[in-house]
Amino acid sequence: MIGYYVHHHGDGHRHRMESVAARLAEPVTVLSSLAPPAGSTRPWVVLDRDDEGPAAAGDVHADVDAGGRLHWVPRHDRGLATRAAQLTQWITEARPSALVVDVSVEVGLLARLCGVPVVTVVMPGRRTDPAHSLLHDIAEVLLAPWPEDLPEDLAEELTSGWPERWRSKTVFTGAISRFDARVATGPTAARSAGTAFLLWGAGGSADRRSAFASAERATPGWQWSSARPGRRLDAEQVWGGLREAAVVVTHAGQNAVAEVAAARAPAVVVADPRPFDEQHHTLRRLSRLGLAVTAPAWPEPHEWPDLLARAAAADGSAWSAWNDGRGADRAAAAIARVARGLRT
Repeated sequence: MIGYYVHHHGDGHRHRMESVAARLAEPVTVLSSLAPPAGSTRPWVVLDRDDEGPAAAGDVHADVDAGGRLHWVPRHDRGLATRAAQLTQWITEARPSALVVDVSVEVGLLARLCGVPVVTVVMPGRRTDPAHSLLHDIAEVLLAPWPEDLPEDLAEELTSGWPERWRSKTVFTGAISRFDARVATGPTAARSAGTAFLLWGAGGSADRRSAFASAERATPGWQWSSARPGRRLDAEQVWGGLREAAVVVTHAGQNAVAEVAAARAPAVVVADPRPFDEQHHTLRRLSRLGLAVTAPAWPEPHEWPDLLARAAAADGSAWSAWNDGRGADRAAAAIARVARGLRT
C-alpha cells in the first residue's frame, strides 16, 4: 500500500495525484482534507481540517510556524491534533511502503517519524527556509514536475539555492497533468479565431471576478469562455476549451501550466501571488523559453488586446519542451522504486 497525501488548496494537487496514482501498480490510499470527487472508487481517508481554529480566527498567539521552524502548527488547534491522530492510525493499520506528500512539511515529517519512507513533490521558488529544508532532507526522493533538460541557468532558477544533496535525489519528471494520456502532438486546425478560454483555478486568495469582467469588456472583438471558481467545468469541457480556443488565459500554477502545455495551446500566462514567489519563478522560465506570452501581474484592461493578439500569433507547439506526456509515468516509476526499498 502506498499513501498519497493531497493538499486541499486548489484542484491541482488532486489532479496530479490522480494522474500519478493511475500509473502505480501498488494500491494507493489518498489522505486529504478534501472529500473524494464524485464517482471516485479509490480508498480515501478524509482528514480533519487544520485551518479552522484559533489561527483562522486571527489569534496572534497561535504561533502557526513554531518560531519559523515549520509551516502550519497553530497552538491549541483541535483539527491539527485529530488529523495527526488520523494519519498515525492509518499508518499503524495500513503499514504503507511509502507516503507521497503533495504537499505538507508536517505530514511528511509525521510519516517519517512513524518510520515510513517519504517522497515529496517540490514546488518552484526559493524554498530553502528551515521547514522546507527539513522536509527535503528527510525525503527519499524529490519529485520536480518540470523538465530536466532545461538550459542550466533555467534549471537552477527553478531549484533556486538548492544544495547538491537535494539535487542528487531529485527526479525531474516534466509537467504532470490529468491530460497526460492525450497530450497533443501539435497545433490543431480547429481553434476558433477570436475566442479566449480563461482557465483559473481555486487556489490563491484574491477575488478576480471584477478583473475577469474588465478584461472581457476591454476586448469586444473576442468571445470569452471560462473554467474558474463559481463556474466549474468537467475534464472534457476543460480539454475542449484548451484545444479549441484561439488563446488560453491562465495563471502560472503548476497544474494550469501543465494542462495548457498538454493541449499545446497558445496562451497568456499571468503570475498570481503565491508564497515563496512560486508563480513568478515559473513565469520567468516560460518567458525565457518562449512558451507563452507572460505578465507578472494581472494586466490593465487596455493591455489585453495586444496580449491576446500576440498569443494568437503562436501555434503552441513549443509547449512540447515543458510537457511530453510522460511526467506521471516518471513520477510513478520513482515512487515505485522507493516503495520497493530502492533509492532513485
